Amino acid sequence: MTVKPDKREEIISAALELFAEQGFHGAPMALIAERAGVGAGTIYRYFENRDVLIRELYQELEETITPFILEGYSEAAPFRARFLHLGTRLLRFFIEYPLRFRYLEQFHNSPYGIAHRRDKMLGDEGRCNVFRELFDQGAAQQVLKDLPLAILFNLAFGPLVAVARDHVLNFITLDEPMIVKTIEACWDAVKR
Repeated sequence: MTVKPDKREEIISAALELFAEQGFHGAPMALIAERAGVGAGTIYRYFENRDVLIRELYQELEETITPFILEGYSEAAPFRARFLHLGTRLLRFFIEYPLRFRYLEQFHNSPYGIAHRRDKMLGDEGRCNVFRELFDQGAAQQVLKDLPLAILFNLAFGPLVAVARDHVLNFITLDEPMIVKTIEACWDAVKR
């Protein structure tokens, strides 16, 4: 006997695909319902409106990315090794899950994500943020350049987003040696 996916999961999956492919404004609820194979009214049983769907989808993706990134991570490892681990796992997530990457990138650069990013970077969210903790330690230990946190984040992770985007668009190929070189170049950008 095959188990039919939960309608909510079908809606989430359809929304992810459509938002990643067509953007937030190019994916009305009726189109999401059609792709999910449900009636338009069914979506509203699970999500009050499109804004709620967009935010809940982001939360679900964030809950999947964190364990992926932290797999094999050791807080006891030297600073550089922890930086390389987190950068490598983040880039691999982007490569392995291109739809999720495209959604996350869009979310972070939209009005939905700007306040979220600010709170996360400034530590106002009240939950663990391994990247923020690592960078705070790096600043305290004077391992990182003396720059504002936002600039250090951009120097470290901005290039990862750009190369992941170019990989997803088939402009470049990120094989294992290129991933290693890319993460090391990001390290070089932020280390003292």
